[in-house]
Amino acid sequence: MNSGGALAADVDPTYTPPLSLNGTASLMWRAGDDERVIRLTDGGYRQAGSAWSTEMVDLTRSFETTFTAHLRSGRRGADGIAFVAQGEGPRALGGWGGGLGYRGIHRSVAVEFDIYQNSPDPSRNHLGVSINGNPDRYESAAESSIPLYGKPFKARIRYDGGDRRLTVHVRALTAGATEELLLDQPVDLARRAGVASGWVGFTGATGSLTARQDVYEWTVGAPQA
Repeated sequence: MNSGGALAADVDPTYTPPLSLNGTASLMWRAGDDERVIRLTDGGYRQAGSAWSTEMVDLTRSFETTFTAHLRSGRRGADGIAFVAQGEGPRALGGWGGGLGYRGIHRSVAVEFDIYQNSPDPSRNHLGVSINGNPDRYESAAESSIPLYGKPFKARIRYDGGDRRLTVHVRALTAGATEELLLDQPVDLARRAGVASGWVGFTGATGSLTARQDVYEWTVGAPQA
């Protein structure tokens, strides 16, 4: 990824960008290795955190991001995380609880990984695409084929800048698990973010129930063939 805002076609697909952390978000390292972990919420009530790449991404062009998420803490938890592309800046942070840390980030497109059923939600284990910083309305939503809470999972999000289309795959980390396509949504990231080059990253939140919500092994790069 270039610092100039264009995603180069020959960029290292395993590149992890430098970060801007806000709210309850913090950066940790896993014991015994040098793998960094973005902790969006740490198990407290009514928390909200965000972590953005400080290197802007060309939202008119195709890119792909992959990451592992681990949302857990106790028997039940809330509220979940989102991968967000936005045009408001590296200090952007939205509301706690069902706001998932992106409510109110108006120039944005969010892909939710939601573990609590608020009134507009189909279940407490779903994915959804929302625009304009409004988690109460989905462009599309789908029940997750794997548990989003309790065990780590892998996600792959691809944006096709030519077709202006967002696809979201998930995979359990158990042996033999296969990747599944759960969302396929037409959306113009640059138009919704209000900028040709914007910021990508993660938000997360808790409410009256809590969770530790971690993201790691995050990469951003040109789509793989």
